[in-house]
Amino acid sequence: MTCKEDVRSHCAVNYGVEIFGDRWSLLIIRDIVFAGKKTYGEFLKSEEGISTNVLASRLAFLEEQAILSRETSPDDRRKEFYTLTEKGLDLIPIVFNIALWSVKYDLKSHMRRHKQFVVRLNRSAAQLSEEVKTRVRNGGCIFPESKD
Repeated sequence: MTCKEDVRSHCAVNYGVEIFGDRWSLLIIRDIVFAGKKTYGEFLKSEEGISTNVLASRLAFLEEQAILSRETSPDDRRKEFYTLTEKGLDLIPIVFNIALWSVKYDLKSHMRRHKQFVVRLNRSAAQLSEEVKTRVRNGGCIFPESKD
């Protein structure tokens, strides 16, 4: 598996933005972490309305960057499951910080419905990130009820 070598600069912020910073890549990561989505069809149902060609491109790019891994379903060879690699799991604290920032400034943020989670995240983001990494690594997610 190759990783992107043609970045504009190796400034820490630029490198991160070029690898995972587009809107769709972060939303795919969000869908895995928060809702437990794993298939192309599940990602396609997200409320932001990603187009099929953009979704396919982002999934391939994230796999190329070793942020996602892809496995064929043993039950249905036509279905593929996407999961976060260790490199991808390390993005969870970043996604959490974006979510906290959004809760602070977006009065209509969906995250406001999960007050207990936000309180825990504010209290100990590092500890919660490690707990969630373990849960996602084992196939779980934060809010399984929000899958569709």
